[in-house]
Amino acid sequence: MFTFSNGVHLKDCKGFSAGETISRGPEPETVYVPLLQHIGRPAVPVVSAGQRVLCGELIAKAAEGLSANVFSPVSGTVKGVVGHITLSGKKLDHILIENDFKEEKAYLPPLSSQDRPGILARIAEAGIVGMGGAGFPTAAKLGTDKEIAVLVVNGAECEPYITCDHRIMLEFSEELLEGVRLCMTACGAKEAVIGVESNKRDAAKRLASLADGGIRVKELKTRYPQGAEKQLVYGCTKRVIPEGGLPSDAGVLVVNVHTALAVYKAVRENTPCYERVMTVSGSKTDRPCNIWVKNGTLYRAIAEFCGAHEDCARIVSGGPMMGEPVFSLKICATKTSSSLLFLGENECQSDAAEPCIGCGRCVQACPMGLSPVFIERALFDKKYDEAEAFGAAQCIGCGCCSYVCPAKRFLMQSVKLAKKNVQARRARERERAQQNNGEGAEKTNG
Repeated sequence: MFTFSNGVHLKDCKGFSAGETISRGPEPETVYVPLLQHIGRPAVPVVSAGQRVLCGELIAKAAEGLSANVFSPVSGTVKGVVGHITLSGKKLDHILIENDFKEEKAYLPPLSSQDRPGILARIAEAGIVGMGGAGFPTAAKLGTDKEIAVLVVNGAECEPYITCDHRIMLEFSEELLEGVRLCMTACGAKEAVIGVESNKRDAAKRLASLADGGIRVKELKTRYPQGAEKQLVYGCTKRVIPEGGLPSDAGVLVVNVHTALAVYKAVRENTPCYERVMTVSGSKTDRPCNIWVKNGTLYRAIAEFCGAHEDCARIVSGGPMMGEPVFSLKICATKTSSSLLFLGENECQSDAAEPCIGCGRCVQACPMGLSPVFIERALFDKKYDEAEAFGAAQCIGCGCCSYVCPAKRFLMQSVKLAKKNVQARRARERERAQQNNGEGAEKTNG
């Protein structure tokens, strides 16, 4: 069974929702659809207040550069563009739409050509982004000019509690595999490997029984963070992504299973990306479930629909290891919202941090082979050269170091801050180099 070095074994807590089939989620009275649901620039609104829109109608067009189209998740009336709170704590532009509950839909026009350019254009037109959480526009990823040998499909779903990808692999197996074939055409890969952790053996067996056309299913050891890009690529292909490089530098591209399903829906069903499957789970949820949630649905509406208790110990958007704490249920679901967790005291770590005891467990656990304790020390001493030398820029933010630390130190947060400082330093150095080159050129011309 394939895996990677280091990492940790977690209590998966997937039993809350693993057996819950995907159902329809809440039908909100209003939706606040974010213009920024992806890496890159916010989409530009193409609708105005008072305008009636259909479900699936384009409401914001991708900006120049890296961006993605945004579609209405309901039929109803546009109330305007408003500032609304986001998971980051910032207020960003959202399109407010009042649902008329008529569920009238608009579709993308049928594709005239399903070759590589045609599929890439459709993926961009449908506003598809990485739905595993990264949010990188999928057309930009698959449209690389590098030679891609293998498409790796992330079905690991290594975070505790989350089961939406597991249910997709079981309930939309044929659609998912067709989406994988379309992604292979879009990136030029001749082979695809779907990596599935061994705690989802039923999904692995089902996909393997249906897979053909160069698609293989590889069962991976259940170990966190098996779904992280570098670890997944190595586990599935034994290829190593170079330090500071991208999967494409190793002849590989990675897409999430939900992303592949979205590609299928866009190409075969002419349906753009305006909703996704979410897991709602945790001990403080009366009805743990996997549900289709429309982009722009308030977390409060999701909580009420699932009988979740707001007065729990902690609410998390995403997984408990790499997710973000939720400070307000006014936040809205987006294309990248994989889960919403309502956790009790027994599911949260609340111990105060103590001095490091020098045990080295964080070093043993780090899947990137870093030394988190030394990076933290360099950060506190403001020795950013040392932090960079210890590899702060290579941190993937998985949280393994904090998880195993007996002193309960906030190692992940420290390393992420060091990484941010190192990257800012590099950016300043590049700016100075560009300025110096510019001044040198002016003197030469003079």
